[in-house]
Amino acid sequence: MNRRCIIVGAIVLAAWSTHTGVSAQRRWLHRVDSMLTARYNQSNIDSAYIGRPDTRWTVKGRWNISGAGVESDGIVNGTTIHTRLRADYKLTASTAISYCGVAIGLALNPMKLSGKGVDYEFNMNAYGNRYGMDVVYQASRTLSGTVENDGTPYRVDKGLIHSTTLNVNAYYAFNGRRFSYPAAFTQSYEQRRSAGSWLVGISFFGLKTTTSHDEVLGNPAITMKVTNLGIGGGYGYNLVVGHNWLFHLSSLPTFVVYNRSRSTVDDVSYKFPYRFPQVIITGRGAVVYSWRRAFVGETMVFNFSTIGNYDQLLIKNTKWRIRAFCGFRF
Repeated sequence: MNRRCIIVGAIVLAAWSTHTGVSAQRRWLHRVDSMLTARYNQSNIDSAYIGRPDTRWTVKGRWNISGAGVESDGIVNGTTIHTRLRADYKLTASTAISYCGVAIGLALNPMKLSGKGVDYEFNMNAYGNRYGMDVVYQASRTLSGTVENDGTPYRVDKGLIHSTTLNVNAYYAFNGRRFSYPAAFTQSYEQRRSAGSWLVGISFFGLKTTTSHDEVLGNPAITMKVTNLGIGGGYGYNLVVGHNWLFHLSSLPTFVVYNRSRSTVDDVSYKFPYRFPQVIITGRGAVVYSWRRAFVGETMVFNFSTIGNYDQLLIKNTKWRIRAFCGFRF
């Protein structure tokens, strides 16, 4: 009899514990959902110009292609130099799902999966109506191209140069109540009427380039380190055409206010000259077509920076990314 009571009591206790766990889990999920919903709907915006979609879930597929290049021109030790280098293009495919503006995603690089890709790139983007930023880190061993010394061209093959770069660009939009970066780049908002905004921003550019084996150029091993910080302003505009099309274009040039750039040749360090203006320019563009609860589009982010001057050495760095996407809301 006691044994039966123990068994029945254990079953009741297990059932009660399971029920309590499910209830607690439901309460926790409900609390999280309430917080996300409140955050999703709480915005200081002009609803005549921008607004949230009338759904909470968004599923997207994205295809990215990105590239980078370096150019240098100048006179070094009496030798006129022109350099044109480009890294291999990087292709990725990704999918993302978001709920109330919070997204998770998975990205795949076909070249990495096949074992052919040697470059590494990390992108992080956060776009808000008032604040936002792009962070791009790249480590490349595929820079190749030509170097021209006093009119004589030399071929630079892949693997000779190892380069790592970090681009950080942050913005503040003064007219965030009516102008929406997310409408163009993340589709977490909708731009209902055309609007523009003046922008202010901060840009950071860091570069380290190492030439460990330089037989092609006939020069010793060279290491170059660059740290630039820029402050500036620009303008962005969202053009709404009909009820379906959105076109975005913005430019945010910043002027370098802090510069630390050095080159080391055979353990001898040289300081890069600074001459105003040195600039870091961020350009963004997008086109989005929406119908019912689906959308397709393309975005572009372009970074350009300069270092030094032509009398000694002027270096130009470019970094760009193009993203095509499609998705639907439910």
